[in-house]
Amino acid sequence: MKRIAHPLLTATHGTQREIVSEHFGPDVYTRKVYIQACLHADETPAMLVATDLRQRLLALEAAGRLTAQIVLVPVANPAGLAQFVMGAPSGRFELASGRNYNRDFPFPLEAILQRVEGELTDDAQHNLKAVRAAWQQSLEAIAPRDEMASLQRRLMLLAHDADLVLDLHCSREAVMHLYTSEWSWEQVEPLARYIGAKASLLSVDSQALSFDEALSLIWWRLRERLQGAYPIPLGNACVTVEHRGQRDVDSALAQQDAGAIIDYLCHAGFISGEPAALPELRWPGTPLAGSEQFIAPVGGVLVHRVALGAQVQPGEPMFDLIDPLSGEVTTVRSATAGVLYMRRDVRFVRPGDPLGRVTGTTPIRTGKLLSA
Repeated sequence: MKRIAHPLLTATHGTQREIVSEHFGPDVYTRKVYIQACLHADETPAMLVATDLRQRLLALEAAGRLTAQIVLVPVANPAGLAQFVMGAPSGRFELASGRNYNRDFPFPLEAILQRVEGELTDDAQHNLKAVRAAWQQSLEAIAPRDEMASLQRRLMLLAHDADLVLDLHCSREAVMHLYTSEWSWEQVEPLARYIGAKASLLSVDSQALSFDEALSLIWWRLRERLQGAYPIPLGNACVTVEHRGQRDVDSALAQQDAGAIIDYLCHAGFISGEPAALPELRWPGTPLAGSEQFIAPVGGVLVHRVALGAQVQPGEPMFDLIDPLSGEVTTVRSATAGVLYMRRDVRFVRPGDPLGRVTGTTPIRTGKLLSA
């Protein structure tokens, strides 16, 4: 294993942070896997999974079983990891600006198109390499304006040429679930089986430019713009894996999840050996636009009426909001049939606060499909 420290743009005088990447497997390779954890730095279950993955990858590397280079970034957001407010971690947003660390990643489509002009041929593999080279050059040409932009650019440079990208997160209170693109689902479906995902949300463009989407959407947009003039492969499969909820920091669960990821990498041929048998798929992939997102119509004490992972039906009571002054109860019901895959952890809400989400098979939302 080789460790590389990547300094970030200094946030202020007397400070210096860095992203550390760990590289396993052959230095000369034709396939690459990129795995990072805790881009939202207060989502610590993912960090624990990455810690267990490191030990497994070291053993697999020593046994000569890695057929691809695997890059692991256990702490993808050292800036957010340093943010505490009165003792409570706050790693989802940059406190100075309010920006979500996992939104609006660099998307240099126009620069890539300019750089590949005259370089593309009828050979799809040649074009794959040409696009990746142009992508790297375009990212390197970006001058980050601050530490957060520096962090996002570095993560993209580490991941842009990977065949598979796993971005490890967690939610507030949730069952295991994942997000991926519609065209990647065939490749990703075995991962959903191995990790026991109870929801898999699919979207081409959620309009958020989250890390995984910014990496995968480039290929889709290139194909659109070139209109079949040259063969452009879909150069990666990118997945956001949600390792349950923020309080699910448990060694046994982390070992289970890390083992499932290794099983998937073996199944996909990035690790040699006989893959574990595929488990049953717990829930089919459904459109992200079909998920119902519940919003509090009034404030009050939040009482959950449905267990995480439960299948619900239209009209089913999901949440009670109780006014502590009058005792009045407002019940929020589902309009969708699906699985309750995540819900709010704070038990008091204000009007407009999110309450939870249920999968759905029919698109019901447009525009920005992810929360802020």
